Amino acid sequence: MAFPDRIERTVEIAHAPDKVWAALTTAEGLGTWFGNTATIDLRPGGAGQLKWDDGSTQDLRIERVEEPAVFGFTWRIYGLPDDDPRRTYVEFTLEPAGTGTRLTVVEAGFAQLPDSTYDVAYDGNTRGWASELGELIDYLNAA
Repeated sequence: MAFPDRIERTVEIAHAPDKVWAALTTAEGLGTWFGNTATIDLRPGGAGQLKWDDGSTQDLRIERVEEPAVFGFTWRIYGLPDDDPRRTYVEFTLEPAGTGTRLTVVEAGFAQLPDSTYDVAYDGNTRGWASELGELIDYLNAA
């Protein structure tokens, strides 16, 4: 049985692309809406890390940086052990939309998972992106 390989979400944000870009690609931005703290080396091949107050972490490998339009990284797959080498690819695309930004996030790579772990990873990240994009908008609105 074939499963969807990707999650895609698009939101309209009432802030200019440069402001959205900064929220996605700086330690200050990521560490506020997407974690509790963050580090990022913003270049292809660079590393990033998100940390939460509960002690959990998520390591990023920066894959694509085309300021101010495209930011992509790979990361561990939700529900798999930390030492599992499989990753998904996350890409943010920013497009001017009037005075704001149309932001699309795509996460791909779920088809590599066996049936036993697919539902946990795919469903968890589907819910996660809905929540995280809401937190991104809240962060931008509060700034």
